Amino acid sequence: MRKFLVSGMSCAACSARVERAVRGVEGVSLCNVNLLTGTMTVLGGDDGEIILAVKRAGYLAAPAEEYEKDTVEERGSRKIYYRLLFSVLLLLPLMYLSMGFVMWGFPLPFFLSKNHISVALLELILSLAIIIINGRFFVSGVKAVLHRSPNMDTLVSLGAGVSFVYSVALVIKMASTGAQITHTSLHGLYFESAAMIVTLITVGKLLEERAKGKTTNAIRSLMELTPKLTTVIRNDVETVIPTNEVEIGDVFVVRPGESISVDGSVIFGESTVDESSLTGESIPVEKSHGCEVYAATTNISGYIRAVATKKSDETVMANIVRLVSDAAASKAPIARLADKVSAVFVPLVLAISALTAIVWIFVNNSLGFALSRAISVLVISCPCALGLATPVAIMVASGVSARRGVLFKNASAIEAMGRAKIVVFDKTGTVTSGNPSVTDVFNFGVAQNELLAIAKALESGSEHPLARAIVDYASPLVEQELVCTHFESVSGSGVKGVVNGQEIYVGNIGFVSAFAEIFDEGQKLYKKLSDSGKTPVLFVGGGELIGIIALSDTIRDDAADTVRQLREMGLQVVMLTGDNVGAANYVAREIGIEKVIAGALPSDKERELRRLSSEGVTVMVGDGINDAPALTRADVGVAIGRGVDIAIDSASVVLVGSLLSAVVTAVRISKAALVNIKENLFFAFVYNMIGIPLAAGVFVSLFNWSLPPMFAALAMSLSSFSVVSNAIRLNFKKYDKTKNYTMKGDVEMVKTIKVEGMMCPHCEARVREILLGVSGVLSAEVSHKAGTAKVTITEEVSDSILREKILGAGYEVKEIL
Repeated sequence: MRKFLVSGMSCAACSARVERAVRGVEGVSLCNVNLLTGTMTVLGGDDGEIILAVKRAGYLAAPAEEYEKDTVEERGSRKIYYRLLFSVLLLLPLMYLSMGFVMWGFPLPFFLSKNHISVALLELILSLAIIIINGRFFVSGVKAVLHRSPNMDTLVSLGAGVSFVYSVALVIKMASTGAQITHTSLHGLYFESAAMIVTLITVGKLLEERAKGKTTNAIRSLMELTPKLTTVIRNDVETVIPTNEVEIGDVFVVRPGESISVDGSVIFGESTVDESSLTGESIPVEKSHGCEVYAATTNISGYIRAVATKKSDETVMANIVRLVSDAAASKAPIARLADKVSAVFVPLVLAISALTAIVWIFVNNSLGFALSRAISVLVISCPCALGLATPVAIMVASGVSARRGVLFKNASAIEAMGRAKIVVFDKTGTVTSGNPSVTDVFNFGVAQNELLAIAKALESGSEHPLARAIVDYASPLVEQELVCTHFESVSGSGVKGVVNGQEIYVGNIGFVSAFAEIFDEGQKLYKKLSDSGKTPVLFVGGGELIGIIALSDTIRDDAADTVRQLREMGLQVVMLTGDNVGAANYVAREIGIEKVIAGALPSDKERELRRLSSEGVTVMVGDGINDAPALTRADVGVAIGRGVDIAIDSASVVLVGSLLSAVVTAVRISKAALVNIKENLFFAFVYNMIGIPLAAGVFVSLFNWSLPPMFAALAMSLSSFSVVSNAIRLNFKKYDKTKNYTMKGDVEMVKTIKVEGMMCPHCEARVREILLGVSGVLSAEVSHKAGTAKVTITEEVSDSILREKILGAGYEVKEIL
């Protein structure tokens, strides 16, 4: 999949035209064009032919290796701003002439007030200057017609152009007849309408660009989290270099309060690191020799040195930015409706406008009135709102979720998650921590030390978490090392091999029963261990059960709360695991899951997911490796794991942190985004359904309602701005409700402190460290830009203590809310 930047698009008709052109290129199997970001993602085909196809369609394209639209957006906004500024400066005297003098009798200099032809010519000159300043509408509109793909610019340029040409024709006619041009004659001119149309559309474009900029703030803020400079040690000397010049193997220094610039491994020092920017978890993580550190996280306390393990463009944060950008540039299935409408929208509006003019000429017998209605139809129609309805919501949702450690790989995943009916959890490593430990050892017919030696020899060849736990337990206890040959792993069941010339089978009871008859005592013990939530691993040798090693895994702290919230949202929650029924049922009871499917092999999981998907949109949450078939089969696959797992191909959603509650956040964001998209599409459709008939004069005879062209242009300008602004509301919703710590009266214990004196991230880190040191404070979100510190507390903490701690650090507290 490659990405291109496309310039020249102004509405949904443009993006649809580009998509059709590129899909016609030989070898292209997929093409998605995003009007909001001006990007195009393409699968297959030759880059040169793709760029040529876009050019033939009337637009320009260039490869885009990374998301680099910041400067382009700022430059585009400045151009629009200056166009608007000069347009308004010329429009003010034009409106004084056309409205003030002509309609309301405002005074003019003597040489103009009695010379009406001069007034008409002055209006012509001013409106022509405004049209030239906004000439891009006319250039783009004409190009679109020549490429047989009329767009929004075609409607705007046609509306303004007809008004201007009609007025020029009237002036020429009045001047050529030699008759005296009266004050009343000036009422028939539409110069101010032509100028006002393009000026108001430019106002709308500026508002739209500003709003678009806010939707991309999430990506921009993610990019800004990584420092631009890094202190490295070369030749035993500390040197500050640009972060993009750091090479793998370089040793870099991070002091307290500084942000980490690249991924690396600590080789000196100890510290605590705030990884909330990466994982969404507010509790700092202890770091010491050998620990991994990640770019864009903040070193709270302690001096550390680390060796770079990745370049700046390969870090976890760089991958996150790339994923968020790709998700924002992709297209959700719900957008297809807008695409189909946009394909015929502009030609349909042109036909309606022409029909409106013809009908009113016959009904009203007034060319001026008929043109006014037709022009209003042209300029009120807004394919932009249709084209922006979906991508702006997807863009904001992608950024909001990324800040909370949830990465959607594409827009389809956001939409599908928003429609979810069933959430399926794997057990080991997902609902539980994935770090089991040995709790019991039972030996039959062999010494315990011999059983452990056999267990270590066999399980050393397995990568399964249970195998690693057994090896870790047995290693310090084994007196004689044994060797395993002919090792073989049986997926989802167990392992087998030869130890001391004897064939040994290890696994669950279903697997080993095929090689030995399990006596009654062994079966009862197996059941007892399983019922108590432990995982029994059976060892069979010489056709007999020789031992059982029981292991237990800890349930994640937020698992029960996550299940509760999902059920409160009306979702069915299912546990699907390869573990035994007893252990699965025990964990399910502890966290509130009623439906359990246990003892499932990877192939069984895939089959169960297919069955569940037939009942409704299904989300599968797994560790991203062992559950690959199930994650792929589910409507939405969610991989849970820390930053190193973000490239898991089988999942369409990745939880960067280790919080299971992020699943709830992902569902909430997706549902909010889906509702927002529907609101945007509803507004865009209803706006055009009401606006076009009103502009055409359908209600003139009934209610005497009509819409002058300039007011139609104003309405059109605000429509796209309204759609984008509605999407921005997603930034302000509350999605993280993983724990509701309450005080008396059941009030959430979150306090907002307004702090003065914080100047930089170092100050943020200092204030955060001080607050986290207060007894009862669970988390602290500090922003030097906003001048606030939000603390979540689990018990009563007085304002005076918080104020005293912050004042002691050298900062001023203005208010505590």
